[in-house]
Amino acid sequence: MLPGPVYLLSDAHLGVAPEDAERALVSLLRAMPGEAGALVINGDLYDFWFEWQHVMPRSGLRVLGELARLVDGGLPVVWIAGNHDCWGGDILRRDIGVTYHEGPWRGELGGWSTVIEHGDGLREKEDAPYRRLRSVLRHPWAIRAYRWLHPDFATRVALRSSHTSRNMRPRDGGEGLRKVAHERLHGADAPQLLVFGHSHVPTLERIGRGVFANPGAWLDAPRLLRITPDEVALARWDGHALVHEQSLSRA
Repeated sequence: MLPGPVYLLSDAHLGVAPEDAERALVSLLRAMPGEAGALVINGDLYDFWFEWQHVMPRSGLRVLGELARLVDGGLPVVWIAGNHDCWGGDILRRDIGVTYHEGPWRGELGGWSTVIEHGDGLREKEDAPYRRLRSVLRHPWAIRAYRWLHPDFATRVALRSSHTSRNMRPRDGGEGLRKVAHERLHGADAPQLLVFGHSHVPTLERIGRGVFANPGAWLDAPRLLRITPDEVALARWDGHALVHEQSLSRA
């Protein structure tokens, strides 16, 4: 269970994001103590994240520092693996202290029974080739082999391929993931709240008895979800405070 208010953001793509996006994120994290009950990062905080035994990506260091500060202050931080930062390990779990989670997250989020997934690979037909590739890229043997590459060279290769991935993200305006949400929220075991990222399309709508939400991409605009027992809000961070753009109350 994560206590509310829960702040949830996705797809910052640090490393290729504009400096303004990183500065806005740092300012949000610094403002969270005393305001938020928990933080959830729904994937792709980094455009590329990989951990060697003694090396880590250089970009976004200030964000990592602020996350460690939040954890040290007692704020729960959950990081759901995305398709760009799915190779997290000891640095995130042990040194920074976040709860790094691979696959769907299920639990209570600010008083709502919730399922969170980043959203990559969920479209049945369109994402079939990607799912096959993903099984290779995340295989322990592939990860072990990649660690033999020099970090500078490996990072250049990864950023080149991640550029292609960003350009090839769902071009259907989020309709593919919205279709998946409709199926999930009309199922027998539907949660009260279903959250995706990945599409970069901010969404907040009621489907059946549940709510489907996507905070959009922090890379594009400093938006996030704020979840309390009474409502789910899509909000924008203006550098000093959250400005609610849309909200849905509990049915």
